[in-house]
Amino acid sequence: MGHRVTLIPGDGTGPELTEASRRVLEATGVELVWDVCQAGVDVMEEAGTPLPQETLDSVKQNGVALKGPITTPIGTGFRSVNVALRHELGLYACLRPCKTYPGVRTRYENVDIVVVRENTEDLYAGIEYEAGSENAAEVIGMLNELQPKKIAAGSGISIKSMSAEASEQIIRFAFEHARANNRREVAGVTKANIMKFTDGLFLHVFRSVSRDYPDIASREVLVDALCMQLVQRPEEFDVLVLPNLYGDIVSDLTAGLVGGLGVAPGANIGVNAAVFEATHGSAPRYKGLNKVNPTAMILSGKLMLEHLGEREAAERLERAVSAVIAEGSRVTYDLKPSRDDPTAVGTSEYADAIIETLGEDT
Repeated sequence: MGHRVTLIPGDGTGPELTEASRRVLEATGVELVWDVCQAGVDVMEEAGTPLPQETLDSVKQNGVALKGPITTPIGTGFRSVNVALRHELGLYACLRPCKTYPGVRTRYENVDIVVVRENTEDLYAGIEYEAGSENAAEVIGMLNELQPKKIAAGSGISIKSMSAEASEQIIRFAFEHARANNRREVAGVTKANIMKFTDGLFLHVFRSVSRDYPDIASREVLVDALCMQLVQRPEEFDVLVLPNLYGDIVSDLTAGLVGGLGVAPGANIGVNAAVFEATHGSAPRYKGLNKVNPTAMILSGKLMLEHLGEREAAERLERAVSAVIAEGSRVTYDLKPSRDDPTAVGTSEYADAIIETLGEDT
């Protein structure tokens, strides 16, 4: 019996990317049994929700899911399906590897950074009070009684909360990932010089946890200094562990260093489940055009194989992706030196090239 995996095609270009990734993963020889479930705007009308209960139940039962991109309306409509999955499944760790591959257009070489982002707390926890609301006024009044510095009436309020328990969980995850993958260093990233009781707590826990991993080097870096240093010398960084907001921002920055979100895989991992997904959007304007680059989702599948214990297959898959990109003749338009190169191939044909290369790597 193979590995049973929930497959969520998504919407927009998601189904095309998912199909290409599924074929590539099957070509590794790993036996995968797909439980296809739906989520996103395409099922809203029929199911009344972008995240049907049967989809959620499937992921809980299987413990592993590969998910295509899903559209999130801006300013209206349902909240992010990605956020809902993280909340419902307790996916506390966001894993975002960013690595340069020869042939991808970028200003940098030899970048190999893993961003580990805490998923549940910080300013992204969703504890907010709308400006002018009765609740906001009550919170402002209470806070103004507790401190000499006054919050202006009519302000919007967002609560930044960070616990020692969640901080230790994500920091220990980062060190365990570093140890399991032969990484040399974990950097704890905060703004603890200013946010002394939230980021300061995260830093205190980082210092404590790091002592349990004497085989892994550790260092502390402020998030603003980190951003500058990543632009100047990204090759000097290895694993970064960050609170939620900084992790979101820095993971996009590091993706930009290696060529963009089109080559940036992702995983959201909890104690009992893990969801693997590309970190880019669903690009609905390209739907059905067989044009978009599936690299990020294919590499997310590579992370899934590692999670399932299929490391040899994961390594072969990454070698095949790297070889096809480096050779350059059968890649999508965004991987060409010029985006209007007429020799660019489609999503499916690019997957075919990777499958052929996998067949040669035996």
